[in-house]
Amino acid sequence: MTTPRAGRPSFDSRAARRIPPIQCLLTFEALARLRSVTLTADELSVTPSAVSHRVRQLEEVLGTQLFGRSDFSLTTEGINYLQQVREGLGALQRFPNLPLSSGRKRLKIAVTPTFARCLLIPKLSQFTAAYPEIDIALQVAIPLLDVVAEDADLIVRYGTGHYADVEHMEVARDVYTPLASPAFLRQYGPIDTPEDLDGLPLLRSPLEPWQPWFKAAGLDWAEPLEGSQFNDVGLLCDAAAGGLGVAPVRLKLGTPWLDHGTLVRLFDLDVPSANAHYLCWRTGTMDRWECNAFAEWLVKAVN
Repeated sequence: MTTPRAGRPSFDSRAARRIPPIQCLLTFEALARLRSVTLTADELSVTPSAVSHRVRQLEEVLGTQLFGRSDFSLTTEGINYLQQVREGLGALQRFPNLPLSSGRKRLKIAVTPTFARCLLIPKLSQFTAAYPEIDIALQVAIPLLDVVAEDADLIVRYGTGHYADVEHMEVARDVYTPLASPAFLRQYGPIDTPEDLDGLPLLRSPLEPWQPWFKAAGLDWAEPLEGSQFNDVGLLCDAAAGGLGVAPVRLKLGTPWLDHGTLVRLFDLDVPSANAHYLCWRTGTMDRWECNAFAEWLVKAVN
């Protein structure tokens, strides 16, 4: 067994998880030196919000406050820690022949298709503007079946939230109601009451069964067993917009079709979905600052 040299601190691999992300340490050092969020953001080529997020993350990891007043003066703990951080960063800089890294992070996200098209991608530029050093790679996940790429860092699932294999949190819950195209209404209308749906082609989806809506509307009808079926909300909406029938559609995901007028509401009656969208990850993933930043942003962006 190798014995550490006297006077030199040794590395304890058992405590490695307590080491903060290098981006947080670099941000702390720069902010302590420049005393300005804006100047720190410019030096590190990130946004001011990213600077604040990294400092907050570092203080949470350490369990202590590093900065005191609004002029970014250091606390006693901050002064002591700054010396250690600069020594550590200096040691890393002195490593011979080490190629310089761009500092960019790649975040792989598996997400259900319509959630990605309707809720995530339209707002994704907000995240990339706040965190320009993170490259996003989107992959497809299949709702309810939980078919995802094995190497995804974060997974957006749609289902019950009973996921024993991963850690997870709810990010979006929705209500649904029958939608149809204007052309369908001209052909089959008028549809003034829920009873008028009797005998009409009803599109089906395992994502949102009809029966809970029937019950809320006072209809003692069983779940339809015939008619076209779709396991993707986008395909369901496209089929309804094409005049194939009436579809039970979640309103958050159906917004693009409603906004463009290709689908319209039939009744002022919404029913809560039994399922929701959940962000899932393997244990330890949230130790990475970029995963934590995306999770916080996603919850705010889609609600």
